[in-house]
Amino acid sequence: MRDYLIAFLTTGAITFVLSWIVWKVAIRYRLHPEIRERDVHKTPTPRLGGIAMFFGLVAFFLISTQLPGFAIVWEQPIRMWALLAAAALMVVVGVADDLWDLDWMIKLGAQFAAAWIVVGIGGIQILFLPFGSQVVVSSWLSISLSILAIVIVMNAVNFIDGLDGLVAGVCLIANGVFFAYSYMVVRDTGASTFFNLASFIAAVLVGACIGFLPMNWSPAKLFMGDAGALMLGLLMACSAIALTGNFTPAMVGDNDEFGRSQLLGAFIPILLPVVVVLLPLLDFGLAVVRRMSKGKSPFSPDRKHLHHRMLDMGHSDRDAVLIFYAWTALVSLSVLLMYIGTTLEWPGDYLFGVVYGVVGIAACLAVTFTPSHRRPVAAASHPSPDPALEPGPAPQPIPATEEAAR
Repeated sequence: MRDYLIAFLTTGAITFVLSWIVWKVAIRYRLHPEIRERDVHKTPTPRLGGIAMFFGLVAFFLISTQLPGFAIVWEQPIRMWALLAAAALMVVVGVADDLWDLDWMIKLGAQFAAAWIVVGIGGIQILFLPFGSQVVVSSWLSISLSILAIVIVMNAVNFIDGLDGLVAGVCLIANGVFFAYSYMVVRDTGASTFFNLASFIAAVLVGACIGFLPMNWSPAKLFMGDAGALMLGLLMACSAIALTGNFTPAMVGDNDEFGRSQLLGAFIPILLPVVVVLLPLLDFGLAVVRRMSKGKSPFSPDRKHLHHRMLDMGHSDRDAVLIFYAWTALVSLSVLLMYIGTTLEWPGDYLFGVVYGVVGIAACLAVTFTPSHRRPVAAASHPSPDPALEPGPAPQPIPATEEAAR
């Protein structure tokens, strides 16, 4: 655990310093795009925070080569270099998109290329599906499922990037819970290169989000942009695949090694990696259905994401972000508590996690649907059909001197 604590603190400190430098440079040279119609912020703000997060990760990747505790994740260096190469590609494409607004086909092609780098070159693939004895061998199906999963998570994380501190905080919580889960799996099942790789990726992502969040908290000085969001989605997907995709059927089926509940032993390896990104995946799915039903590209931007709807309900920007945090913590911690309950033989096994989830859902629903204030509706959003019907200026009182002259 000491090595992981070093990962949190070191990556966080480096990312924070680099974020401040990037912000200063971007302000000095006006490296910020114009405000778009769908944007919530009103002041031009640099979107280059992903650069700072990337180099914060690179710095600790290099530092970790000198730490004995991380020797196991460097047993096959090609995996680590493939992760950095794919992340670098996403950062380059993301920065270009933030500055010059690339065509969505170019961005999607780059996402598939980055996914292929970590899957085809790095070998981070879904090798097993933990459903009984079903096995997915390393074939075209394994590669296709892995690449598709990575691209979906990248876009899901990128789609919710619309409010100050939203993506950084949600990913901080999600990766924090996933780190705790992967760390316990290593403890319960024995050391594994892939399982330790999952913990390592989650740890450095937590550090990067911690270091970037102070610059991104409302009112944000710096946005992570597509570069940061796509990179986070890429690495989060790789962390989940490194853990979930490498559970052998024998490991999952052995209740002594992986909890006393066969049902949870079969589904938690898939369930928890999904629920930690449940909100991004939900927003992504709704956006794709909404846009395609209107005959538009699934990547055409609009102002109907979940965070936009929260604002329209009357929540302030900061309240909406905190509600997203609460939902993310609720769904991810519920599943984690269910796993802990089976491994530690709590009374009722996973019942505690279920009760926590039910009570938490009720509380989150109450907060979500009772906004603290109503956002005023702008008059311009309801223009009169005839300019002649527009109310004129209020009559001005006649000055006393002018009235006396009359």
